[in-house]
Amino acid sequence: MSKKPAKRVITPAQRRRSAARLAAVQVLYQIEMSGSSADEVLRDALREGGMAVAAAVADEDGRDGPETMIEPDGELLAFLVRETLAERERFDEVVGASLSRDWPAERLEAVLRAILRAGACEMIRRPAVPPRVVISEWVDVAHAFYAGHEPGMVNAVLDRIARVVRPEEMGGDNGRP
Repeated sequence: MSKKPAKRVITPAQRRRSAARLAAVQVLYQIEMSGSSADEVLRDALREGGMAVAAAVADEDGRDGPETMIEPDGELLAFLVRETLAERERFDEVVGASLSRDWPAERLEAVLRAILRAGACEMIRRPAVPPRVVISEWVDVAHAFYAGHEPGMVNAVLDRIARVVRPEEMGGDNGRP
């Protein structure tokens, strides 16, 4: 007799954190493309209804159901945007070290660059979040923007970063980023 796998219950708080990650990419992209100030774009994103994001809501069997608008966790959104911008050069170096030698972070498409910068930021600056959760969340964000190889690239790059900055949580493999 086979057992059904345990259903993963996603709490409203988890959905809001996931929405914050997606919104952070949108805000970082807008800042980079428009040259607007972070404070201005964040203020617009954080005002009520300013940056609700669509997300599929899982049904009782764990399958994706209809999309609903989810208000992002404003504290996490602001943290990711501010920290990513404050240490952008550091995160570009970390991401660049995890890419092939002939492909620097500056050469990445702007949305992919924002995903990897913010993912590196969370991996480094939020040690309470397990690295595999960070990787999974940012791969999900990549899937929201891309249907091609990019989510796999996000997975590989963040995995390399995690193995360097948090090796004890990744099985002790302290390989080159």
